[in-house]
Amino acid sequence: MSRIDYSVWDHIEVSDDEDDTHPNIDTPSLFRWRHQARVDRMEEFQKKTQDLTKGLTESRRKLTETQKKIQEMSLSASDEDKADLSKLKTEEKKLKKEERDWDRKLEDHCREEKKMPWNVDTLSKEGFSKSIVNLKLEAEEESEEDKEKKHKSFVEKYEKEIKHFGMLRRWDDSQKYLSDNSHLVCEETANYLVIMCIDLEVEEKHALMEQVAHQTIVMQFILELAKSLKVDPRGCFRQFFAKIKTTDQQYQDAFNDELSSFKDRVRARAKIRIEKAMKEYEEEERQKRLGPGGLDPVDVYESLPQEMQKCFDDKDIQLLQDVISKMDPTEAKTHMKRCIESGLWVPNSKPDEEDEKEEDSTSEEVKAEPEEAKNE
Repeated sequence: MSRIDYSVWDHIEVSDDEDDTHPNIDTPSLFRWRHQARVDRMEEFQKKTQDLTKGLTESRRKLTETQKKIQEMSLSASDEDKADLSKLKTEEKKLKKEERDWDRKLEDHCREEKKMPWNVDTLSKEGFSKSIVNLKLEAEEESEEDKEKKHKSFVEKYEKEIKHFGMLRRWDDSQKYLSDNSHLVCEETANYLVIMCIDLEVEEKHALMEQVAHQTIVMQFILELAKSLKVDPRGCFRQFFAKIKTTDQQYQDAFNDELSSFKDRVRARAKIRIEKAMKEYEEEERQKRLGPGGLDPVDVYESLPQEMQKCFDDKDIQLLQDVISKMDPTEAKTHMKRCIESGLWVPNSKPDEEDEKEEDSTSEEVKAEPEEAKNE
């Protein structure tokens, strides 16, 4: 049968108020003195532990920095660096010795601590002093592709309900509608309303855009309130309406300022979209009117001398021949070549002239029938 070893209890320091004292001694004062003396000894011992730990940590930090410098200088081959490298290696040996000294001192100190008798303050330690409640982990951030798919799926399912909410005007109507359709209180609804506002502004439906913009800010304020309270938006939209309908003037001013700023952003975004659409339309039209040589007849016409422009405006072939005859032959040929490549001038090809060589004389070229000049 195993025996129980009670020797561990031999190193327990008795309580400060257990000893019997002489009647002439102020017992409470003696107990307070004993307790204070023991506390001072413990604090002094703890301070020494902290000093030794700090010294060891600092020594290791210096050693790590020196070893890093040695590693960096080892890559250099200059004589000056080699001399510095030798000094650093000497410093490294010194720091290693210091580290061992600090480590030994700390170990000796820890052994002394184990030999110290237990007392009422060290006999037991607090296991825990706080309660921890498990919180729901935040969902991982969605990728842009996942967000787009989620938005598309949501809009396809609830587009009609979102549009209806966007057309509401009164606070009470909006609150009741969201109470009946709480699934609409989400980021996807806010995003769709933003796009809807821009579309309406592009279509020049300004009054309707301002109405939907109001509902967009309503949804965005609800979402922001949910973030600040760290709750589901569906559970706090009533708080928003309660706050906005009261006499909280500061909150109402913040709402109106954001609404005004949002409408300005919508107008600016719509303007950019319209300008982009116009540029795309103009490019499509330009591609359609390109001549057989890939040149734009409008650009070519604008590059012609005024005398030649007048000929195309009046459709006067004789005048065109006269103008060309007075021009430098090389310049005249260049202009006529660009007119043909842009389709501004269409040569009249005859069957019996197919095998004839093209004559250099520009006066022969203008015998063709001109196409109607295109002018903006």
